[in-house]
Amino acid sequence: MPTAGDWWPSEPTRANLARDLRASAASLTTAAMARIADQHPWFAELDAENRSWITVVARSGIDGFISWFADGGTGTPRSIFDAAPRALTRRITLHQTVGLMRTTIDTVEDAISLLPPDAQAPLQLAIVHYSREVAFGAAEVYAHAAELRGRWDARLEALVVDAVIRGDADESVVSRASALGWSNPPGVAVVIGNAPEDPGAAIDRIRQVAGAQHGDILAAPQGDRLVVVVGGDLADDELVRLVGDFESNFGPGHIVVGPIVANLAEAGRSARSALSGLRSAHAWPDAPRPVAAADLLPERVLAGDGHARRLVATEVYQPLVAAGGDLVATLTEFLAQGGSIEATARARYIHPNTVRYRLRRIQEITGYAPNHPRDAYVLQLALTLGRLLG
Repeated sequence: MPTAGDWWPSEPTRANLARDLRASAASLTTAAMARIADQHPWFAELDAENRSWITVVARSGIDGFISWFADGGTGTPRSIFDAAPRALTRRITLHQTVGLMRTTIDTVEDAISLLPPDAQAPLQLAIVHYSREVAFGAAEVYAHAAELRGRWDARLEALVVDAVIRGDADESVVSRASALGWSNPPGVAVVIGNAPEDPGAAIDRIRQVAGAQHGDILAAPQGDRLVVVVGGDLADDELVRLVGDFESNFGPGHIVVGPIVANLAEAGRSARSALSGLRSAHAWPDAPRPVAAADLLPERVLAGDGHARRLVATEVYQPLVAAGGDLVATLTEFLAQGGSIEATARARYIHPNTVRYRLRRIQEITGYAPNHPRDAYVLQLALTLGRLLG
């Protein structure tokens, strides 16, 4: 900051120069606004109220320079932005604001160039220092506005995620999510794991990874958990791979991926499955990270998840019954014989190839292979639950 004693003129000289500039402040403002309208086409697209506020800021900047110069460089030039409402920062960008201030300062410099040579040097040096302070002031205003918006967005995002977890994601919640940039993708799933030490930084990194693959993200910590709502045009296996790309941003422990649903309003079903899976995942020590909630059906059933119990009975057992062809009887015998095709064939008085054919049909219908230990575990549970539930 310049101080008296170097290039700064004496107080009487400053007072005289400031008086001359103050007399032309109105004409300088008019000239500056004319140049702004001519050099910045977007200015004409603003409504009358915002254009008037920009005029106020320009006049405040000119008057502020005159007063700042007259006072010997004391005071805070950055306060010129106090004249405009904070809402103006949402209407014009920082880049546009810098352009407006540059145009205004150029107008003042042109006026200075018309003064006598002995008056030009101190005023030109002063306007350079003043414009630097104004630039810092603009940066502070927009940084503060961005911090406020960021905190508000984080609170709003947390409310949306909480509504999804509670199963209350109605149209109003979808509308709030849209305000956060949610694009209503064709598929939505909820991912839940333990929260890391710095959830905010982790969410930023997750957002970057998902954004690179055109995925939408809503995320928020909930106690010791981190909940991430993922949206995109993804199949189940693609979703698990996407989560695998950012799984390192979760805390230690299991990460469970809920099933894909059609939209955010239905995401509560995905969240319910993911929460159930997270509560029971420790019962499968070798579970992958991340793991789909559908792959944790046995653990969820044994942990008392009624939805998982009905899912196993209706989507695994009942299709086998409906298919007929002694599939249920063959599966029961195959499991009882410890997975031996030959022993099953002898017990059922059929050819081993018939057993193989029926096992393939069971896999086609249910998606579970009877000769795979983990899948056999699910099928055994399905037989038991199907019979219990009638």
